[in-house]
Amino acid sequence: MSEYDVIVVGAGLAGLRAATRLAEAGRDVVVLEANDAVGGRERTDIVDGFRLDLGFHVLNPAYPAVRRWVDVDALALRRFPVAVGVRLDDRLARLAHPLRHPGSIGETLRSGLVRPADLVALARWAGPALVTARAAKTGGVALEEGWDRAGVRGPLREAVLEPFLSGVVADDRQQTSDAFVRLLVRSFALGRPGVPAAGIGALPAQLADTARRAGAGIRLGHRVVSTRRRARGWHVGVEGREAVTARTIVVATGLDPALDVPLPRPRGLQTWWFAADAAPSPDAALRVDGRRRGPIANTAVMTNTAPTYAPRGQHLIQATCVMPTEASEDGIRRQLAKIWDADTRPWRLLRRDDIAAALPAQDPPLRLRRPVRLDDGRYVAGDHRDTASIQGALVSGERAAEAVLADVAG
Repeated sequence: MSEYDVIVVGAGLAGLRAATRLAEAGRDVVVLEANDAVGGRERTDIVDGFRLDLGFHVLNPAYPAVRRWVDVDALALRRFPVAVGVRLDDRLARLAHPLRHPGSIGETLRSGLVRPADLVALARWAGPALVTARAAKTGGVALEEGWDRAGVRGPLREAVLEPFLSGVVADDRQQTSDAFVRLLVRSFALGRPGVPAAGIGALPAQLADTARRAGAGIRLGHRVVSTRRRARGWHVGVEGREAVTARTIVVATGLDPALDVPLPRPRGLQTWWFAADAAPSPDAALRVDGRRRGPIANTAVMTNTAPTYAPRGQHLIQATCVMPTEASEDGIRRQLAKIWDADTRPWRLLRRDDIAAALPAQDPPLRLRRPVRLDDGRYVAGDHRDTASIQGALVSGERAAEAVLADVAG
């Protein structure tokens, strides 16, 4: 029976960060992962030569944790335009970040979606958060109420902000914390999100390499089925394998209902992946249905940003919906045909990802820091301990590791 200082259960972003910090501090640590690859929700599979992330993901290099612990250059990040295309009844409008894309200011103003009063209201709502993150961390209301208070309404809200942000926070009713959404808007304004050339799975693969170099062991295909307290530590049962023991455990497996700790409820997203011989548009920006005539929250031609996501001469299109949804393939194709003004019948459906626990709900009032210590002596990490983001996952892993180092002597 193997013995360790610390066992980390789960090789997602939080677990990998926790293992790295513990190994750097000289602890004998092993990560046990049930799946055949690291990453948890941040995973990329090859399907018919296409790179399919497990749901639509983006990496924002503006996150402080990413700047600190991730080599973004090594990921060869392919960045999306800081813009959104909006399908309306009679035309396609395109709104872009005025500083990132100054040449698009005229097009944005001519879109008919941005009235002077709307810009004033949007600045009133988001402006303080753009100046300092501290301003975005206050407030105990839902997004819907926050927009109402600031006077954000009209076509900018209904045709652009609501559909776009519903796919970001997995909430199409604007019940997410207003403060959390302002933090996200701040990160979008300061950074330019994108995807690694090899898929989002390249991010946890890099973190796993860092953990191994620090001295942590990572065992794939090791599904933990039990954790039992012993006189001098913990006994961990592994399905079909020899049990392992450790002085303490960090549980980093997401929203695990077996944990004896209050957890936020999960929010779900569904992503449809289509292959096409021709791109329906050369635009790389995310596109939304400003008419709100279907379940699609956002869609994008992935290969316009990252040609590496498809075999040469092929294109990959994603469409994401908020769960629960009764979307059918025919319905998705019809809505995509309208959004892209394209014949979607020849497109091949590669896969549909139903991620019931894509994100922990960020209900108001926003709690930026939840405890990482469990009452039984174990520790817990995951974006449900901080914010529902890559930033939150990485920070939670660091916090859990620091708690172990403070509590358990070396």
